[in-house]
Amino acid sequence: MKYLSLLLAVVSFYNSFSQNCNSVFLGELTDYHDKTPIVGATVYIKTLDKYTTSDLDGKFKIENLCNGPLTLVITHVACETKTLNYNVTGDLFREIALEHHIEELNEVSVKTSATKKATVTAQETLIKSDALKKYSSLSLGDALKEVPGISSINTGNTIVKPMVNGMHSSRLLIINNNVRLQDQEWGIEHAPNIDINSAKQISVIKGSGALRYGGDAIGGVVVLNPARVILRDTLYGSTTINGQTNGRGYNITSSLNKTFKSGWFANIQGTAKQNGDFEAPDYTLTNTGLKSQGFSVNGGKKKFESGFEVFYSFLNNEIGILRSSHIGNVEDLVDAINSQQPFIVEDFSYDINSPKQEVTHHLLKGLYYRRFKNFGKVSLQYDYQNNQRFEFDVRVGDDRNKPALDLNLQTHSVLADVVLDNNLRRKISFGVLGRYQNNFANPDTGVRRLIPDYDKYDFGTYVTTEWVLNDVLTLDAGLRYDFNRIDAKKFYRTSRWNERGYDSDFSDIVIEDFGTQLLTNPVFNYHNISASTGVRYNLNDVSYLLGNYGLSSRPPNPSELFSDGLHHSAARIELGDLRLNKEISNRVSVSYNLQKSKYSLNVDAFLNRINDFMYLRPDSVEQTIRGAFPVWEFTQTNASFFGIDLASTYNFSENWTWSNISAYVKADDLSQDRPLIDIPAFNTRNAIIFNKPEWKNFTASLTSEWVFEQQEFPDFNFETLIASTNETVLVDISTPPPGYHLLHLYSEATFNISDKTKLNVALSVNNLLDTNYRAYLNRLRYFADDLGRNIMLQLQLTY
Repeated sequence: MKYLSLLLAVVSFYNSFSQNCNSVFLGELTDYHDKTPIVGATVYIKTLDKYTTSDLDGKFKIENLCNGPLTLVITHVACETKTLNYNVTGDLFREIALEHHIEELNEVSVKTSATKKATVTAQETLIKSDALKKYSSLSLGDALKEVPGISSINTGNTIVKPMVNGMHSSRLLIINNNVRLQDQEWGIEHAPNIDINSAKQISVIKGSGALRYGGDAIGGVVVLNPARVILRDTLYGSTTINGQTNGRGYNITSSLNKTFKSGWFANIQGTAKQNGDFEAPDYTLTNTGLKSQGFSVNGGKKKFESGFEVFYSFLNNEIGILRSSHIGNVEDLVDAINSQQPFIVEDFSYDINSPKQEVTHHLLKGLYYRRFKNFGKVSLQYDYQNNQRFEFDVRVGDDRNKPALDLNLQTHSVLADVVLDNNLRRKISFGVLGRYQNNFANPDTGVRRLIPDYDKYDFGTYVTTEWVLNDVLTLDAGLRYDFNRIDAKKFYRTSRWNERGYDSDFSDIVIEDFGTQLLTNPVFNYHNISASTGVRYNLNDVSYLLGNYGLSSRPPNPSELFSDGLHHSAARIELGDLRLNKEISNRVSVSYNLQKSKYSLNVDAFLNRINDFMYLRPDSVEQTIRGAFPVWEFTQTNASFFGIDLASTYNFSENWTWSNISAYVKADDLSQDRPLIDIPAFNTRNAIIFNKPEWKNFTASLTSEWVFEQQEFPDFNFETLIASTNETVLVDISTPPPGYHLLHLYSEATFNISDKTKLNVALSVNNLLDTNYRAYLNRLRYFADDLGRNIMLQLQLTY
């Protein structure tokens, strides 16, 4: 054994003596985008436990290296730390690219909130996670009211459709995790199929300032982003439980996120919600409950150079519609308008009966991206959506459980985007889009199909650019082309076909004549050009000006073209028009922003001139076997929208703050010289906020919401004969209800359960004084008051 040990020692000494330790590693550090040298970077030679730095040319040298593995850890201010492994077999030279603008990735820590906006010169507002958590049990439309100029058009209290500067539905694009939501958004009574708990930040862009998302965003774009991926080995999550008195409802949502320093990540999020019948101050709103279940899963790998992501979300909503809104004819509508309370008021119940909606939405997305040195980033994305909508009317006999409307919408989209950012002072982005959509309207409902079967094909391409001219002036511009094709199969009653003059204008699309009905094949092609240009001018360190011009083009949607039937809960017949042309919008906006330590102010003003603006207006009364119903018809006019939005805060002291958001919009039918219908009145929200960080981050606020009476509205009232009394009466469907004032209370505090676990407790009271009111933009205002007092308790555990 003694001789063996001596032999091993000799061999070891010989190997170490003969090993080559004269190799040199020469490195050159450059910026990933423009190849400029990275000066003063720290290079840690992990193998030798030594340090060096890069010189003025971005170069560094390591001498006297032995053959074998070499590990370098390179760090620099505002750069992502980079770990590299090499195998030394002799002298080496390597050019190493660093991302010198890592702040744009916002991946520093779990606590970091992304603040980078999607646009440069558009009127854009961010809603961050701290504000969103208050709306965990509510809807996207409710949360967006945090932004001045944002209101909603409602069908009751659970179907809340966002409205930006007086425009909604197809004029407002909703982007969920970079996927444009396709869920039959054209219906006023179709709320966005979004679980707000899946979003950690919302960006609201007024007007068509984001051409990459679409050229038909005449009203604006709402972009929902999930939680950012952080490049750390960590596991974190949150669970929120909410209970409320009005509707005796609950909401539970939970999320869990796992990330790795290597870039791998996975997360899962789920929500369950139920409410029973809601209540107005003086009575129960029968059949207004809600059941909702949803979840999303997301996973992939994200590094600066490349990455991929797979995302899936599911949402199912069962929504009750106020039972008293089911109207039999115009006589019932007159009685409802003249009555002070609903015809049907029953005891509280969690049951959801007809009329109601059942909507299921699936979204699947796959994304891959790669960055190329001294070039930019290339992204490829595919997404699929399936939206199943059932609408149940009050029916009798064998059809009582059969939906009156059964629509299935499937959408496939492919996107490719390129960002050329090798010169960070002059970025260029361009991309292409291809989309196929199929709508199937089940004919076995026993009711005439309101929307027909159709295939829709979309192709789009865009280019945008951004120039940072100097420290005070930034310009941007963009151009987009879209092609849309709709190929439909629709039955028309022969009498309706001839009545509307289609027999002379569209005789070539009739493919089969059944006597009382005609089968038609309308095919429409639309070519659309959109553009935008803007400027940002920094007045000083605390204020700046924005100016923007946007050209948008929106073709008619299937509802506007093909609607042909009775909406029972709305007590009206809705008719589309095959002659509708696309809308052309010219929008000019200016903004002023000031941010000081004690005071902030943001003012947005805009003027939007829209040629061939499409809207739904009352036209006549039609007698059916169910009785007489008003006919609402889609029509076009030239319109003008003008508005001012205001947001301001003032810090009286370290603990007390006042805030205000106000909005005014004026919309006119230029062709008829009258106001447009369904435009929000002037509204203002003032809040007094008390904050005491040393009291467990305690915050309390009292908010005053004042909505004025809408004084500018078109007179679409009409007279009709009531058969039971043989009287001619006025049907007042136009006159807005009075204005109203509400008070809301909110308070919260955060308790540290452990080093990594916190409990946030929030108590809020909406409509504190239990005020009776009816909102002009609530479609059910003819039948009942809006919600009374609602007390909500929310517990949020983050870990």
